[in-house]
Amino acid sequence: MSELAPLLEKTLHEEIPLTREIGIQVVHATTQRVQLSAPLSPNINHKCTAFGGSLYAVAVLAGWSMVFAQLHAAGIHAHIVIQDAKIDYLLPVVETINAECRVNGETDFAHCLKLLARKGRGRIELPVQIITAQGIAVRFIGNYVIHT
Repeated sequence: MSELAPLLEKTLHEEIPLTREIGIQVVHATTQRVQLSAPLSPNINHKCTAFGGSLYAVAVLAGWSMVFAQLHAAGIHAHIVIQDAKIDYLLPVVETINAECRVNGETDFAHCLKLLARKGRGRIELPVQIITAQGIAVRFIGNYVIHT
């Protein structure tokens, strides 16, 4: 677990109470990759698979966590909100929910942080995947707004 992971998990549990209820844990947290997990049992539906709303929540939170990691690394305290998103449910999830958000470069965040500094508001689009033993179960793209 990286140094950022305990801080991120504490922040999630204090600022977003739902994260405690669905059992969110921060598995990995850097400015390049955030991985969250949540157990199946509090997120199960009547088909004994992960509830779609829980999958959506974990995906949103993985992107939110990436924004948090980037802001933390830049020494910036700001508000993070999801503006809109697109989600594709590809496979049922019958195990621990594992969501991952990866960033392959700093350019989008650099531009976003410049806008935040100049206008008090920035925007970033982030991809998240929920991965199972069978493959990619969920593809998610979220647009996050950062404001002071």
